[in-house]
Amino acid sequence: MSIKNIKNLKEFSTANERFEGSHLMCPGCAHTMIVRELMNATDDNLVISCNTGCLEVGTAVYPFTSWDTSWIHVGFENAPSAISGAEAMYKTRLRKGSLKAPKDPVKFVTFGGDGSTYDIGFQWLSGAVERGHDFTYICLDNENYANTGGQRSSSTPIGASTSTSPAGRVSYGEKNKKKDIVAIMAAHGAPYVAQLSPNKWKSMAKGFQKALETEGPCFINTVSPCTTEWKFAPKDTIHLADLATDSLMFPLYEIIDGHELNILYRPKNIIKVEDYLAAQGRYKHLFKPENKHVIEQIQKDIDAKWEHLQRREEARI
Repeated sequence: MSIKNIKNLKEFSTANERFEGSHLMCPGCAHTMIVRELMNATDDNLVISCNTGCLEVGTAVYPFTSWDTSWIHVGFENAPSAISGAEAMYKTRLRKGSLKAPKDPVKFVTFGGDGSTYDIGFQWLSGAVERGHDFTYICLDNENYANTGGQRSSSTPIGASTSTSPAGRVSYGEKNKKKDIVAIMAAHGAPYVAQLSPNKWKSMAKGFQKALETEGPCFINTVSPCTTEWKFAPKDTIHLADLATDSLMFPLYEIIDGHELNILYRPKNIIKVEDYLAAQGRYKHLFKPENKHVIEQIQKDIDAKWEHLQRREEARI
């Protein structure tokens, strides 16, 4: 399927129903929007693995499943290893003639949250990419361990209050900067990496298709607003994604072959990061007078990162 053939979002959202709505994910969770978009972006056969996390526990409650495709879950951290084994087995059986090639191509996909991607499962992901397996890894980045109590991860931004980096009288929340997972995966030599968001559905669909069509390991980081731990109303999920991309807190771009950087979205009106922070309960403490310097630092970091991305795009390095 080509995105050029999709006229509107309604048509696209019902183009290829392979993810059922009868799951236990939170109302307003962006994970399911992202998953459906990936599955609707292609007619290819899909083999999908999931790390333990919100997506896995909410869509595969034995004996039920929301997945109308081949699907496997192994552990919290090693879905990249599971999909690597499936991909290697598939290629080996085709080569030996013990498996007949299907009419439509088979694509291998892994989903993981930021906890299992940035932290617990990073070595498995790194190894699978280094070995060059032909698969696409999609990180559903809600910036915390949402499935196990809302603990901080190395994706949690400075200033966010979580169950293990709580804001209070002696702390303004998370103290460390968010890990730049996209740059790390590009440095692995992955042929295609990107940062995408569900509010820009056409850009996301194109990014998914590029990854699926690219031979070798591809990595995509997607912002996934979490109504439970970010503390906003379920109806505002896409609004939060709009604020994330328009404030450049979550810029959208791709890196091809480790060096060619293309910015995928340039806001016409860049908003201040405080508009994004103010829409979430996890940042409400930053608006106290003693914590305003944290907002100022976040804004400076965003401006510096945006300038860096633009310079890289211009220089093609």
